Amino acid sequence: MQLALLCLSAVLLDRCLGEPPRWHPLVGFGRLAGYLEQRLYGPPTLDSGTRRRRGVAAVLVLVAPAMAGAWLLAGLPYLGVVADCGLLYLALGVTSLREHAEAVAMALRQGDLTLARQRVGTIVSRDTAELDAGQIGAATVESVLENGCDAVSGALFWFIVAGAPGVVAYRLVNTLDAMWGYRTERYRDFGWAAARLDDGLNWLPARLTALSYTLLGRSRTAWNCWRTQAAAWKSPNAGAVMAAGAGALEVTLGGAAPYHGQWQQRPPLGAGPPPDVAAIGRALTLVQHTLWLWLGLLWFWAGRIWWGGTLFA
Repeated sequence: MQLALLCLSAVLLDRCLGEPPRWHPLVGFGRLAGYLEQRLYGPPTLDSGTRRRRGVAAVLVLVAPAMAGAWLLAGLPYLGVVADCGLLYLALGVTSLREHAEAVAMALRQGDLTLARQRVGTIVSRDTAELDAGQIGAATVESVLENGCDAVSGALFWFIVAGAPGVVAYRLVNTLDAMWGYRTERYRDFGWAAARLDDGLNWLPARLTALSYTLLGRSRTAWNCWRTQAAAWKSPNAGAVMAAGAGALEVTLGGAAPYHGQWQQRPPLGAGPPPDVAAIGRALTLVQHTLWLWLGLLWFWAGRIWWGGTLFA
């Protein structure tokens, strides 16, 4: 029961307080990671194996102490419960995701493409300077669906499985993957460890998120898209999440998108028309319903245990 209460409390804190306006630990962690990258990356002549080992070392130096600190905090008498709740709250990003996506949608409704490009640039890694209204909407929906796993379901999953150390490790690795997990010349080797570790940590949460999207949206379409399209996406986890999410919303994602100065052609995901402004709101609703589904199942499980029953009686 305590686990269910902690999860609900963290979600309510996120709903009431949103993202901390200043001194967010993930922002500070990102700056620390950038500093360590400068120190460890090495000269351009460094061989691939050495640079990969330096990337492994960077991940360990950044993540292991944070996990140990979370474990120590969670073990404190009385204060441990507060630390658990606070760390999960900081790992969640439901309100922040909604605020950023709604800000893009508002700019699109006002016809202000310049503002919409600026706002969508805060939630996607692609170049946004040349995106038209349809591409901005599609990028926003893609970000909402993918972050529905990274900042919502995945965080809850690892907190449930491994407590505060688990959710801290998950979100820090996820942040490192967002910084270093690109298949570019600079990060192909240095970011290898962050990318592979993020793939491993997200494998099951991504598929549980995809299953949630399938159950809560257009189920038949979502299942067919997940089954036939996910494998073609460059990320096995993002492919499952976005294919199921796009199918659940009955929109088509993917296609051409600019990254690092070049347009890349990506496989299509989903079925139906390209997403419009209204699809951004529907994507946010799908993520919110997924959150309540997970909390509902957790409370059901906790209630069965609390009242002395068995889960499958």
